Amino acid sequence: QVQLVESGGGLVQPGGSLRLSCAASGSIFSIYNMDWYRQAPGKQREWVARITIGGSTNYADSVKGRFTVSRDNAKNTMYLQMNSLQPEDTAVYYCNGDIRDRDFSSPLRNYWGQGTQVTVSS
Repeated sequence: QVQLVESGGGLVQPGGSLRLSCAASGSIFSIYNMDWYRQAPGKQREWVARITIGGSTNYADSVKGRFTVSRDNAKNTMYLQMNSLQPEDTAVYYCNGDIRDRDFSSPLRNYWGQGTQVTVSS
């Protein structure tokens, strides 16, 4: 069974930094697009960043220039380096991935992690 597990969240002061990780485990053949989403209290979940299997990246305007998404394909892990954090970045951060398990003939499935809390406050 494929699982995505986020880690690295916590409490940070405005202007600070955090690095989130999203580790995929299980019988994994290949991981395609991977995304970060976030959901603030009382708000809808919003897309934050994407990294493709080839390493191309895209960002929401709200985080462009402050956040950097990366991945280590050998470790089946995606990262989100968050700098210059602001209170409006407070949210539960989720990772999402399109994963083919077992072999090339397996269907591509979409998976979510359970989320990690990021709180930006003085």
